[in-house]
Amino acid sequence: MTGTRFETASERDRTDREQATGGREAARTDESEAVDECPECGGRLEADETHGETACRDCGLVVDEDAVDRGPEWRAFDSQEKAEKSRVGAPTTNLMHDKGLSSVIDWQDRDAYGGQLSARKRKQMQRLRAWDERFRATSAKDRNLKQALGEIERLSSALSLPDPVAETASVVYRRALEEDLLPGRSIEAVATAAVYAAARQSDVPRSLDEFEPVSRVDRREFARAYRYVARELELAMEPTNPDDFLPRFCSELDASEELERRATDLLSAGKRAHVHSGKSPSGLAAAAIYAASRLLDQEFTQEEVADVADVSAVTIRSRYRELLRAADDRNVATAD
Repeated sequence: MTGTRFETASERDRTDREQATGGREAARTDESEAVDECPECGGRLEADETHGETACRDCGLVVDEDAVDRGPEWRAFDSQEKAEKSRVGAPTTNLMHDKGLSSVIDWQDRDAYGGQLSARKRKQMQRLRAWDERFRATSAKDRNLKQALGEIERLSSALSLPDPVAETASVVYRRALEEDLLPGRSIEAVATAAVYAAARQSDVPRSLDEFEPVSRVDRREFARAYRYVARELELAMEPTNPDDFLPRFCSELDASEELERRATDLLSAGKRAHVHSGKSPSGLAAAAIYAASRLLDQEFTQEEVADVADVSAVTIRSRYRELLRAADDRNVATAD
């Protein structure tokens, strides 16, 4: 009986605590919901950062005062002055092997007051820079990562890829390095594979033909590295959509928006007819542009479109007829 009474009291205490906690949470919820309106007149509250107060716009009731200003204590009137007064560095990035957290010795050979250093001090600073550069990458892994990230930035710049793609590629390479996937493969091959995978994941794809002239390794080598890395890291790779190539190709050809819309419609009709199955996405996009230009009497030559898409004119001749046939079949089905 005593044990039963003890358990009952314990359960009762636990219930009381839960109710009290629920009451406090409800009170906090009510307070958070009431912050947006005045408790007196129901008007809208407005924060005055100058005086550190929150007051009602209608009746002037001060709801909160002595607010903490979490901004800097200094003022800046333009972006240059703001950058000069800021005491923090650039945000961390995966594009640097140390994520940008290490220190850097300035190369200008000037002191804190802007004065020129003496010859003896300049030589001393040069030696310090050399040692600082060496100590930033002491292990073999850091040196590997430093070289690979430089290659990723070079490839992204050569292919005009946006910064998020390079950031994603650096994460893919870091994962490959942590999973010990590099032995037996060159740094350049895995770096190229990482950029190719990142471009596909970011919906700004580039074909293997576009990678071939800018990569420092053979196409077969980086294509093999890509397949291996994608399989081992289980990267989620959807089939490349031909529509992703259209904006870039149309921009380089200086094509009209109407032509791009018509090319998109042709690709949609081709997908419904399964014309895209087993075909090169860039080749289909180029064929759609050429077919749309013929329909709108804004003809581009097959050679012009082929040069921009980095495909052969034969591919365009074969694919554009299939797209036009699929579009005609769709129109006939719609009319029926």
